[in-house]
Amino acid sequence: MKIDINTLKKIAHLARLEFDEKSAEKMTKDMTQILDWVEHLNQVDTEGVEPITTMSSEINIIREDKVGKHLSHERGLRNAPQRDSDYFRVPKVLE
Repeated sequence: MKIDINTLKKIAHLARLEFDEKSAEKMTKDMTQILDWVEHLNQVDTEGVEPITTMSSEINIIREDKVGKHLSHERGLRNAPQRDSDYFRVPKVLE
């Protein structure tokens, strides 16, 4: 499958990406190569091959959650750079 510039523009819009003309040409070529490789992989016979969910044979040992010591409200705010009554004061992020 070949990615054309219109398809790239649609994908870029959905992903909120912007490309200059030179980068767009390289990206269309790279995406075409990726899709060609995926098509090549689709031709591999995987009949009888068990799917894997991880590449590692390590097993996570998950401990049981236990209630432990916790910080008091006052102690948690003690090192806050700025505070407003009982809360952390932080700069506004969205306007």
